[in-house]
Amino acid sequence: MSIQTSRRSRSVTVHKKLQLGKLAVSRKRRFRSAGVRGFVLPVLLLIGWEALSRMGVFPPNLLPAPSTVIAAIWQLALKGDLWKHIGITLYRVAFGFVIGSGMATIFGALTGYSRAARQFLDPLLQSLRSIPSLAWVPLFILWMGIQEPSKIALIAVGVFFPVYLNLMSGVQGVDRKLVEVGQVYRLNSLQLIWRIFLPATLPAYTVGLRSGLGLGWMFVVAAEMMGASQGLGYLLVDGQTTGRPEIILASILLFALFGKLTDTALATMEKRLLYWQDAYSSQR
Repeated sequence: MSIQTSRRSRSVTVHKKLQLGKLAVSRKRRFRSAGVRGFVLPVLLLIGWEALSRMGVFPPNLLPAPSTVIAAIWQLALKGDLWKHIGITLYRVAFGFVIGSGMATIFGALTGYSRAARQFLDPLLQSLRSIPSLAWVPLFILWMGIQEPSKIALIAVGVFFPVYLNLMSGVQGVDRKLVEVGQVYRLNSLQLIWRIFLPATLPAYTVGLRSGLGLGWMFVVAAEMMGASQGLGYLLVDGQTTGRPEIILASILLFALFGKLTDTALATMEKRLLYWQDAYSSQR
């Protein structure tokens, strides 16, 4: 009997492994097909844009063809200026994102977990959230000048509020029954946070990180208007002042490209962290 039982258990284990392997393969196939489908609409738009530009529908001094924009990017890359602009912009966004999301994580977790902290801090933070991004520019220039600290501080402000709001809402939205079950099992505060609050708030927190990163890319344009001599935002303004629409469009396309790449990196991290989640989207 014991031999038969062990054989059955082994066969069940092998069957489960095969099912998991098939599921992983099907998910990879769906991911690849979804990635291919995501390129269809942008490619069609570029082809239509190019065709209409060559037909003279779009004036070249207002909306040059994609081939002209790509040629402008290529010329900047050959001169070596493009890599400097991309590098300094990525540095500013990354540094501002780390500072802003780090501060938002601290304040969001604190105000979400503690009612006293929420009553004391949240009204002030919510009022600051309503201030337009450009309103911070003269204040940061006055405090920190036009060097890197003022630019990074502005990006950090943009990143802060989406992460803070999503994390605080996620902590507040944790099911009370889960917390009561943890208290029944005599979990202390750290164990409650690690075993209950962290998994429950992780989906909202990752969404906040992605939203904050998106706003960070928006705020870097305003930051690089603050007396910058390098960066994609500076390249955008330089194209405007010199009357080169291909440079303006090249900057916009590069913002879109690197914004999408960084968001994809965060989305991949989100999927790895939430692999245990049996969500509706994972079944489609």
